[in-house]
Amino acid sequence: MRSRYAAYAVGDTAYLFRTWHPRTRPEDLSPDPGLTWTGLTIVDVAAGGPDDPTGEVAFRASYTVARGAGELRERSRFERRGGGWVYVDGDVG
Repeated sequence: MRSRYAAYAVGDTAYLFRTWHPRTRPEDLSPDPGLTWTGLTIVDVAAGGPDDPTGEVAFRASYTVARGAGELRERSRFERRGGGWVYVDGDVG
């Protein structure tokens, strides 16, 4: 989760592409040029250990846009694929 947040923060779409499950990955991963990510807080982790095939991470990510600051809250689901973790989807809220 932290590495994907960092990729969003610096606009590394190649990393986001590689770490997003192909079944759920959108075609366009272009960053929003008007959005700046400013912080990440991990709220909860479920499974995702060395022997787990899946895991979940709840987080809060803060950002700024022209109209002010905001926060994204999500519970993300990950699957182990090809020896690494890939983002599958998440529930925003």
